[in-house]
Amino acid sequence: MKVVEIQSYGAPEVLVAGTRPDPVAGAGELLIRVSASGINRPDVLQRTGNYPVPAGASDIPGLEVAGVIVSGDAQAMAQAGLSVGDRVCALVAGGGYAQLCVAPVVQCLPVPAGFSDIEAASLPETFFTVWSNVFDRGRLVAGETLLIQGGTSGIGVTAIQMAKAAGATVIATAGSDDKCQACLAWGADHAINYKTQDFVEETKRMTGGVGANVILDMVAGSYVAREVEALAEDGRLVIIAVQGGLKAELNAGLVLRRRLTVTGSTLRPRPVAFKADIAQSLKTRVWPWLASGAIKPVIHSVFAADVPAAGFPTGAAAAHALMESNQHVGKIVLNWASA
Repeated sequence: MKVVEIQSYGAPEVLVAGTRPDPVAGAGELLIRVSASGINRPDVLQRTGNYPVPAGASDIPGLEVAGVIVSGDAQAMAQAGLSVGDRVCALVAGGGYAQLCVAPVVQCLPVPAGFSDIEAASLPETFFTVWSNVFDRGRLVAGETLLIQGGTSGIGVTAIQMAKAAGATVIATAGSDDKCQACLAWGADHAINYKTQDFVEETKRMTGGVGANVILDMVAGSYVAREVEALAEDGRLVIIAVQGGLKAELNAGLVLRRRLTVTGSTLRPRPVAFKADIAQSLKTRVWPWLASGAIKPVIHSVFAADVPAAGFPTGAAAAHALMESNQHVGKIVLNWASA
């Protein structure tokens, strides 16, 4: 099969076209002929040597795919209501930048009716992540306020739409006025330009001095102390990335007095059973929102996966360069349909 692999750790140019033996699905798994693969920030971290591959996972990057089932564990597929020939999207621990990809059956979901494979491939990583962190760990419920740091990222776009569909008030931060307008267009109630406004002051103002009930943070570092100040009583801060640095200081007195929770998680190394539970929640709660149009995928760019593009050796490399520029609004996806 054709793949895009990491030749060595470094800049986007290390993502090169290659070939690998076709994978074979084992017990509890199925094999997908991939039409599209989503690009995510962890892929960039893996490429630079800052996100080790979990034991047993493929070293080929890529955490989400969409395509057609070509084979697999018949009993496991029957239990999941799936069969050969079905179109699915899947969360995987690696191996997504390839024409064929093995996925645990329980981490596969049917492609929503009317969705293209490009759209479907943009769903799993961000949807699993947002559900696990905003709704399971963050315990967001209708009537509460969610503050999202980075509202125009793939995670941000998903969190805005899911939180609104669940009946929450949403505040999103972004790095320009245009991006703030995009957040509002996707359903955010308020948007804060973090380059020109203080998100702590603005969050308090927008909530009548109460603060946010839940904050979804992809920055960490110096943001943590300020986020603690922006939380309401019994508020929950959920950290899912550390783009601003690994270390943080905070006012522990505020944590005590306001009964705050500071938590976080990474999804990739979690066991299949954990991800299976998230998949079931998504199928029950979120897939109906997709079917009704309450939530829509937001695709910024699509690149031919293993074809040179914009001076890069592969479309995947050009896609990584775009992600690192932070100029994208929504998801970046690789297309394998013409490979």
